[in-house]
Amino acid sequence: MSQKVAVLGTGKIGEALLSGMIRAGWAPTDLLVTARRPERAEELRARYGVNAVTNTEAAKTADTLILTVKPQDMGTLLDELAPHVPADRLIISGAAGIPTSFFEERLAAGTPVVRVMTNTPALVDEAMSVISPGSHATSAHLATAEEIFGAVGKTLQVPESQQDACTALSGSGPAYFFYLVEAMTDAGILLGLPRDKAHDLIVQSAIGAAVMLRDSGEHPVKLRENVTSPAGTTINAIRELENHGVRAALIAALEAARDRSRELASGKKD
Repeated sequence: MSQKVAVLGTGKIGEALLSGMIRAGWAPTDLLVTARRPERAEELRARYGVNAVTNTEAAKTADTLILTVKPQDMGTLLDELAPHVPADRLIISGAAGIPTSFFEERLAAGTPVVRVMTNTPALVDEAMSVISPGSHATSAHLATAEEIFGAVGKTLQVPESQQDACTALSGSGPAYFFYLVEAMTDAGILLGLPRDKAHDLIVQSAIGAAVMLRDSGEHPVKLRENVTSPAGTTINAIRELENHGVRAALIAALEAARDRSRELASGKKD
C-alpha cells in the first residue's frame, strides 16, 4: 500500500472508493484526488486528509490512476493526461462501455490498462466490481485493481468481452432491485399497509433473501420452492408474474442494457 493512487474526477463512486481504501489501510497521504470544481477537491482534502491536485500533477506523480469521470468526458481527460503519463503507469477505468483499447490508443505504447465496472453499493462497502485486463496489463496490475476495489466489496475477473453483459447484470443491477422494491411498496399500500410498514417489510425480506442466496449454497429455484406451498399464496403470486411475462421482461431489459453498453463503446451517445 506504499504506492500512490490518484482518483480522477472524484464523484460519489470515486469518494466511496477513496474512503474504502482509507478504511482498508491506505495512508491518506498516498492518495490523490482531482475534481472538476476546486471546492469539491478542497472538500475531499478536508474530509479525508488526502492530497487535492490537478489532473496533470496526478499523472506525473501517482503510480496508479483511477479514472472515474463520465464516459462522455473520458476522451477530453485522456487528451489532457496523455503528454504526462509514462508507459509504466497503471490506468484503471471505471467508465461504462469504454474498452481498454480506447485508452491504449491514446496513451504511450505499452501502458497497462485495467477496466473495472463497479456499482453503487460501493457506497456501503457491498459493491460488485468486475475486472478485465487490457493488452498490456499483467497479473500484478490485476492484483492491484483487486486490492483497491476489494476495499468496497467483492471483485470478479472476467474477459473484457463479457464486460457489457456484466454492466447490464451488475453495474445496472441495483436499479432493478430498487425498481422492484418500489413496485412492491406500491402494492403493499394498495393492499392496505402504510408506506413505512410496507417498506420495512420488503427491505428486510430482500436482505434476508440476499443473505440466503449468498450463504446457503442452494440454487435460487430450490430456495423459491421452499417458500412455495401447494395451492398456497406464493404459487398464486408466481403464476401472475409468469402470466404477465415478468421473466421475459427481465431478460429483455438486461439485453437492452447490454446493447446500450455496446453503443457507448462504439461512441454512440444518444
